[in-house]
Amino acid sequence: MFNLADYDYELPESLIAQHPAPQRDASRLLVLDRRNTRIEHRLFRDIVYYLKEGDLLVINDTKVFPARLQGKTTNDKTVEILLLSPPQPENGHPGQARVMCLAKKSKALRAGHEIHFSESLHGVVLEPAGAGRIRMSLFWEGDMGGILAELGQTPLPPYIKRNGRPSPEDVHRYQTIFAQKTGAVAAPTAGLHFTEKLLGEIKERGVNITAITLHVGYGTFAPVRVSNIRQHKMHAEYYEISDESARIIHETRARGNSVLAVGTTTTRALESASDENGRIQNPKGLTDIFIYPGYKFKAIGHLLTNFHLPRSTLLMLVSALAGREKILRAYQEAVKKQYRFFSYGDAMLIW
Repeated sequence: MFNLADYDYELPESLIAQHPAPQRDASRLLVLDRRNTRIEHRLFRDIVYYLKEGDLLVINDTKVFPARLQGKTTNDKTVEILLLSPPQPENGHPGQARVMCLAKKSKALRAGHEIHFSESLHGVVLEPAGAGRIRMSLFWEGDMGGILAELGQTPLPPYIKRNGRPSPEDVHRYQTIFAQKTGAVAAPTAGLHFTEKLLGEIKERGVNITAITLHVGYGTFAPVRVSNIRQHKMHAEYYEISDESARIIHETRARGNSVLAVGTTTTRALESASDENGRIQNPKGLTDIFIYPGYKFKAIGHLLTNFHLPRSTLLMLVSALAGREKILRAYQEAVKKQYRFFSYGDAMLIW
């Protein structure tokens, strides 16, 4: 249960979704009842039938920023980096920030190397940080938000293949319709399936909806590099839960209604913030929580999620909720039924 190899499965490359479904809520939905081995096959919009009056849908309102940048070194070599958080100006230096980045061919970058992105933006490598990461000082003139909007690209995961820049479709569809707070380098993909119409139907059933924030960062998608998963260390990500959302969550649980977390990021925020009785005690901060089998959930009742990569921390999280064997059987069923996997793929409701 604690061996990395226990979370492997075979996935045909043809099932890795390269584009979103034509309509957000037209994705498929595999429903797993964790009390037994029953599996149902639905369309995503059928999720309304699993919610009852008084239940609560908790969404993540983080917004993906154009974090991927291409530049050139002083010897004219092309460099691609991924900012792991939006640059925050240092005190007294409005056009300067220290940032952590992922860099392709990071071993070729040394302290002092300069990278030029445009006339208004350049960086200086401070030091390598391991696992393909570098620390860098950025220097810019003007508004950083505008610079990133002009130069940056949507940070699609590497298994979504694009020749050159992401398409206009990606800019729109690799973002939830309720994205509000900029700070993520990857989308909270379970939320990609919702439409305004579907959210309206959910509300009409008397189901409450509240938003919290977890800025998806390197901690969510960093690979596990140790054979014993208990030795894996998560990178911290910022989360925030408002007083109003905390109140709604407490009232839902007090009534005996269910809390449905939309996505593993929402789950990690709620579990990080809650005490042993499921009450929000730490409404904001950094979390490096790593959830794997043996973990006792405190805050959520059900989980809506996409299908995750083999050997990933997210696969371990859903295994902690439903049981590793049940999850892997469900994944085998999804492969057999030709579900679409990963960020642009279909969804799974763990009930």
